Amino acid sequence: MHLELESFPTDGLAVVVGASGSIGAALREALVQTRAFKQVVGFSRSLDGFDLTAEDSIADAAAKVASLAVPLRFIVVATGLLHDHGVRPEKTWRQLGAEGLTRVFAVNTIGPALVAKHFLPLLPREGKSVFAALSAKVGSIGDNNLGGWYGYRASKAALNQVVRTAAIELARTRPEAICVSLHPGTVESELSAPFSSGHNVVTPTFAAARMLKVIDGLRPSQSGLLIDHSGLTLPW
Repeated sequence: MHLELESFPTDGLAVVVGASGSIGAALREALVQTRAFKQVVGFSRSLDGFDLTAEDSIADAAAKVASLAVPLRFIVVATGLLHDHGVRPEKTWRQLGAEGLTRVFAVNTIGPALVAKHFLPLLPREGKSVFAALSAKVGSIGDNNLGGWYGYRASKAALNQVVRTAAIELARTRPEAICVSLHPGTVESELSAPFSSGHNVVTPTFAAARMLKVIDGLRPSQSGLLIDHSGLTLPW
């Protein structure tokens, strides 16, 4: 999918947090190919030791970005935890555990919130800029008709509230800035692989392109919303 980004000033910097994951790597590559930004920077544990669960690491990354002296026009948090060693989506409340919930919230909610804390102040006061965090449709409370997946649903719903609240504060000093949660759809990745049966699965490259197309069309009036890969606003 050929993509051109036309709504951002051309003097800017784009940052991808989680740049070595399936979606993050595809977003970083797509951003480079668009040539819409003066510079594209990626952070991840495997690239440079970035740790989303450690605030010092997030603060150091923000300081590196600030030192580049290039306006931060776009930052996307392309991270998420649905399962790993010892963590699985809960089918029933009987499977809930403090350790698993703590881990899921640390990655899906607290980490992105701290990225917002340290990176939102770097956004320019004039011109379009975007902070986007990858969320999930299953984090919508209004759309939850199946139940299950307690930790993942709750952590993404909490992320959506963080984004909504940050968008309100951001608008006071940066009226042209946009802060959104994005649902990327079901993407070929380690996160979705065990649970993708029956879904319309797309490649990371395709997912990145269609999300960036949505981002290119965002307006300040959409700041604080949960938006899917087609540009549709999803219910809270």
